[in-house]
Amino acid sequence: MIAPAEPTAADRRQWARYLVEERAEGAVYARLAARRKGEEREILLSLADAERRHEQHWLDLLGGEPERLPRAGLRSRMLGWMAGRFGSIFVLALAQSAEARSPYDAEQYATPAMRADEKVHHEVVRGLAARGRRRLSGSFRAAVFGANDGLVSNLALVLGIGATGAGAGFVLFSGIAGLLAGALSMGAGEFVSVRSQRELLDATAENNDADAAAADLDIDANELALVYRARGMGEEESLARAQRVVSAAQEGIRREATSPIAIQPDHDIVGGDWSVAISSFLLFASGAIVPVLPWIFGLSGGAAIVLALVLVGIALLATGAMVGILSGGPPLKRALRQLAIGFGAAAITYLLGLLFGVGAV
Repeated sequence: MIAPAEPTAADRRQWARYLVEERAEGAVYARLAARRKGEEREILLSLADAERRHEQHWLDLLGGEPERLPRAGLRSRMLGWMAGRFGSIFVLALAQSAEARSPYDAEQYATPAMRADEKVHHEVVRGLAARGRRRLSGSFRAAVFGANDGLVSNLALVLGIGATGAGAGFVLFSGIAGLLAGALSMGAGEFVSVRSQRELLDATAENNDADAAAADLDIDANELALVYRARGMGEEESLARAQRVVSAAQEGIRREATSPIAIQPDHDIVGGDWSVAISSFLLFASGAIVPVLPWIFGLSGGAAIVLALVLVGIALLATGAMVGILSGGPPLKRALRQLAIGFGAAAITYLLGLLFGVGAV
């Protein structure tokens, strides 16, 4: 291995930047650890310790704490601010992207161990972020879908009606009607969906009724094994289990519990029907009210349309960026995609409104 060249003033300035970045990253993990418990807390504290080791490496090269240090980068400062105020999922999703871009791959003064650490840190942070995404995925999907559906569908509605030349009062009435109709439809649809799924889970729930008759079965020739085979066990395993259950029952020993093997009624997975319906109603309504706001406050014509586009555009960019952050993808790309989809749908209805004109109203 070729020894590093004699350090220059530029090298020392770079070391100082590395130092403040490592210090900032360690502080982020320490703040996140303070908000967690158990295993996740221990993992985050270990990451903070690793960042301190890296920090010490640059301190040793610098010969101690410099009199003046540069500020940490904007990303690091933002992560530090968020770590003390928001849930860890958002911070970890951003930290995952930051860890993916290790500055040490081409840095001659970084040790091989430090380069390896950075790659490991990326995978550790990815794993922690994945845990949070799994916990959040269902509710987050419903929130984004409900709010985004309200934004896009009602924007398309009011723009389409507005393009026909209808009066401001008619556009406002249409927007409120669209809000209520869409929110009620979303709520009713989610209620029926969740209630039906819960009923399906109830219908497929396993029970131990077959075990209750185990004492009267023939230990060598009985159909109890078919129960286990129907639940997904192999033939030999099913027969062995059936013989154990029958033998225990006939000898007066407490029967072996029948463990569910296939589908089991876990209602927590699908949630409560009323809670899901109400949240869907509110989320859709929260999105659908945005494009109607200009008409609610008395605007009309082109001014109302432009303001509606601006308000909905900001909301679509925000939801798209949030999806990007949580998914580990580029927030700007996701935000622009969300904006293009929403405005594309609205543009189609607006053009149709222009085509049909006021006579269609």
